[in-house]
Amino acid sequence: MNARRVLYTAPGTLTVDDAQTAPPPAGHVRIDVAYTGICGTDLHVYHGAMDARVKPPGVIGHEMSGRIAQTGPGVSGWQAGAPVTVMPLASCGQCPACRAGHTHICHRLVFIGIDADGSLQNSWTVPADTLVRLPDDLRLDHAALVEPTAVAVHDVRRAALQPGEKALVVGGGPIGLLIAVVARRSGADVLLVEPDPYRRSIAEGLQLTAVSPGDDLTDTLDRWTDGAGAAVAFEVSGAAAGVTTAVDALATRGRLVQVAIHPQPREISLHRVFWRELTLIGARLYDRSDFETAVGLIADGSIPAATLISRIEPLEHAERAFQALESGDGVMKVLVDCRATGDGGAR
Repeated sequence: MNARRVLYTAPGTLTVDDAQTAPPPAGHVRIDVAYTGICGTDLHVYHGAMDARVKPPGVIGHEMSGRIAQTGPGVSGWQAGAPVTVMPLASCGQCPACRAGHTHICHRLVFIGIDADGSLQNSWTVPADTLVRLPDDLRLDHAALVEPTAVAVHDVRRAALQPGEKALVVGGGPIGLLIAVVARRSGADVLLVEPDPYRRSIAEGLQLTAVSPGDDLTDTLDRWTDGAGAAVAFEVSGAAAGVTTAVDALATRGRLVQVAIHPQPREISLHRVFWRELTLIGARLYDRSDFETAVGLIADGSIPAATLISRIEPLEHAERAFQALESGDGVMKVLVDCRATGDGGAR
């Protein structure tokens, strides 16, 4: 039996080909992948920015949903046909982080979909202990948003956000929007800062307050917080200006939650940190409880999955999904239908 897969072969180049499938080894399962979401990390890989970790030709992708096709020897508690997603982390279990219980930031972490082959294929074999069960009635396209929702759940949990607190979200892409939704559900008063009108319109359609950064942002923040500043700021923009906005917006003893990845060092006002006794919190990835919470939020409709999914492309045209997301032209989340070929799978 052959599987259809998308290979990253060189910067800016994806190739679709066939590979022979094999029965899953001990402790593993083979999944019939339904959908794979494309994220900013995938775009970095596509442009060659992560070639130190992704060795061409490699299969990328980690935001996914599907059904178990086959279980390997020694796997119990799972049956063929069960709907699942995958928490794409393989930790060593021996390093200081793992021994302290922080396996999601293992010093030797293998991120499946970057350091090992990912889900942009219609048949994918993974360790059984990475599986996360999905409700039988949850749409599989919606379930492809579990992984980014788990990121948002983890970020809000790291913030120790309390009901009634003012929470500023700087950056209204998919993760920023998910953070805003999860923070609001936690009882926070949320303000989103985003320069792109389309992204602001999506936020406003979800009854979130969204503003553009600009000369009047300081006045807006003062009115919103009665001059005190925000209790929490989530920096999700990945831009130097976003860091400055987030730090400057914080109240005395406010918490900055750094979500976006900044490959380059950024300037930050340490005088502001000192003057207001600010706290800087790193937030990376998620653990199993974050994943399970995310499944529940999507299943009960708290996460507006249908609104966030802007486009679906068939596996054969996965490159169009990357191009659509990179263009930023009227898209939020872009999925690849790993079961579909030709133009019939796109919408």
